[in-house]
Amino acid sequence: MTSIVIADDQELVRAGFRAILETHDDLEVVGEAADGAEALEVVRRTRPDLVLMDIRMPNLDGIAATAKVAQASPSTRVLILTTFDADAYVYDAIEAGASGFLLKDVPRDELVRGVRTVARGDALLAPALTRRLLERFARLPRPGGSVAPVGDLTDRETDVLRLLARGLSNAEIGEELVVSSATVKTHVAAVLGKLGLRDRVQAVIFAYESGLVEPGGR
Repeated sequence: MTSIVIADDQELVRAGFRAILETHDDLEVVGEAADGAEALEVVRRTRPDLVLMDIRMPNLDGIAATAKVAQASPSTRVLILTTFDADAYVYDAIEAGASGFLLKDVPRDELVRGVRTVARGDALLAPALTRRLLERFARLPRPGGSVAPVGDLTDRETDVLRLLARGLSNAEIGEELVVSSATVKTHVAAVLGKLGLRDRVQAVIFAYESGLVEPGGR
């Protein structure tokens, strides 16, 4: 059972999300919040697996609330849901500790799939947002143009990181490297652990910021 807190300043939106999620036996809404400050209080009380977090809310916005949730309950993951798809929001949400970012107009099945994806420890970005995010990193200056060190990664782990940064799933990475999805999962866990990264989103950011992967490269 995945426990969920819904944080949105519109009561009808919260009710709609609750109605969609609670039709599934593995999902349980354990609390609601009308602003970021209330969301933090509910998280501290219920320790949910996941928070559906709106960005624009009174008292404490979703970005600031995400950062505080990450500190107060490290095991709680945050999936940002918003009508706004500006690049700055995506970047700031990830920096604050969000593990996923979807627009509110996604179909209900994609919402449920997104909740399950983030809850099980994977990271999620809407495809269009992912492309713009990577383009943003492509424009960032890199001191000296050098590639940042990749810690103690083996050659195979480095290959996995490059493919992960291209947006490939574990199954697709497995096909590319001719290994099983279970083996890829082990490599991904090793990459995150060795580089001190929280999830796949941070791994993608690391790969592009370090220069290990160039947008449009092979």
